[in-house]
Amino acid sequence: MKMGVEILGTKAEDVDAAEDRELFDEILEKTGIPRAAGGTVFTAEEAKEVANRLGYPVLVRPSYVLGGQGMQIALSDKEIEEFMAVINRYTQEHPVLVDKYLEGKELEVDAVCDGTDILIPGIMEHVERTGVHSGDSISVYPAHTISDKVRETIVDYSGRLAKALHVKGLLNIQFIAIGDDVYIIEVNPRSSRTVPYISKVTGIPIVVLATQVILGKTIKELGYEPGLQKNAGYFAVKMPVFSFEKIRGAEISLGPEMKSTGEVLGIAESFDEALYKAFIGAGIDLPKYKQIILTVKDADKGEAIEIGRRFEKLGYIIYATRSTAKALNDAGVHARKVNKIHQESPTVMDLILGHKIDLVIDTPTQGRDKSRDGFLIRRVSIETGIHCLTSLDTANALLSSLEAKERDKTQSVVDITKL
Repeated sequence: MKMGVEILGTKAEDVDAAEDRELFDEILEKTGIPRAAGGTVFTAEEAKEVANRLGYPVLVRPSYVLGGQGMQIALSDKEIEEFMAVINRYTQEHPVLVDKYLEGKELEVDAVCDGTDILIPGIMEHVERTGVHSGDSISVYPAHTISDKVRETIVDYSGRLAKALHVKGLLNIQFIAIGDDVYIIEVNPRSSRTVPYISKVTGIPIVVLATQVILGKTIKELGYEPGLQKNAGYFAVKMPVFSFEKIRGAEISLGPEMKSTGEVLGIAESFDEALYKAFIGAGIDLPKYKQIILTVKDADKGEAIEIGRRFEKLGYIIYATRSTAKALNDAGVHARKVNKIHQESPTVMDLILGHKIDLVIDTPTQGRDKSRDGFLIRRVSIETGIHCLTSLDTANALLSSLEAKERDKTQSVVDITKL
C-alpha cells in the first residue's frame, strides 16, 4: 500500500477491519452477528476494570498476532497484572483485547468468496472445548455433533461476514456453539493452517479456486455451486503433534497459545476408527501396562469420575492423588491413592519414574507456577516418555477410540444359516 502497489484479492483496509477491534465490532453490529462481550485496553488498571465488569474468567490477548501468541485465560486480577507487565515490556502500538471467556464447542470453516458468493468445503469441529488454541485441538471433519440449526447459522454468518469484509479469495472463520447459539471468535481474511487439511479431505482445491477468484473468476464460473458442499462420506481427524520433550521446562498444558509443532491425519468410515488412526499416528498407542495416573482440579472431578469408570471397565488400574482418589472411590470407581511429590512413598513421582504407567491425565489448577506439583508431574511424565493429557476432552476422545478397538476385538463372524 505505502509503495503504491495494488494488492490482489481482499483489500488491505478490509484485512485491517477484521483485526481492528472497534472496526470489527461495527461490522458485527451491522450484520447482527453476536460475539463474546469484551473491551480494548492499554493498561493493567483498564484491563482489571473490564475483567471485573465482565466477570472472570476472561481471555486476554494482544491484537494483530498469529498463533494465539501471548494469549492467556486470566482467572484473577493478579493474573491480569502479570500478563500486562509482560506486554508492557514492549512498545504497545495496538490495544490489548479482554473478552469474556465462553466455554462451548469450537467450530471452524475455511472458505472461498468471490465478493458475492461463498463456497464452504466443510465445517470442522474441535474435540477440545474453547480455550485450547485451534492449532492444538483435535479437529474432525465433518462436524458430527452439531444440530442442523447450528450448521445453517454457520453458513449464514460466514456469508454475511465474507460480504461485509468484501472478501475476494480465502477466509478462515472460527465459531463457538453453546447449545444452538453461535458466536463469532475471529475472522481471518487469508489462508490458514487448516487449508491443506480441508482441501485434502474434501477433494476441493480451494487454493487453486481462491487464486482464480483473486484473478477475477466467480465460483460459479469455476464449476461450483455456492454454499456448504456435500460431506465426503467418511471421517477425517487431524491430530496435533507436540515436541515438549525437546523443550526443557516448557509448560505442556494446552491453552489459547499454540504449542503444537506438527499434525497427523486419520481417515476412516467411522469417527472412532479415524480417531484411533490419528492417535496411533501421533504416537499415542495404548495400552502397554494398563495403568494410568489421574489427578484433576476440583472443578473437573465430576467429569473425571466418568472417565475413571470407563478406564476401569477397559481393565485399567487407576492411581490417583488423595482428593481425586476420594472422589473416584466415593463414586464407586476403584482408585489406588498415591501421595503427592513431597510426601512419603509411594508418591506419584515414584510411579512415573518406575516406567510402569501408560498415561497421566493431569488438569492444571489456577496459575502457572512451575514449582507446583502439577507442573512437575506433567514435565517428568513427558521427559520419561509417558503420554500426558491436560484436557478431559482429549481423554474422552482417547477413551472412545480405545473402546471402539475393544469392541472390534470381541466381534466375530457367524454363519447365520446355522443359527
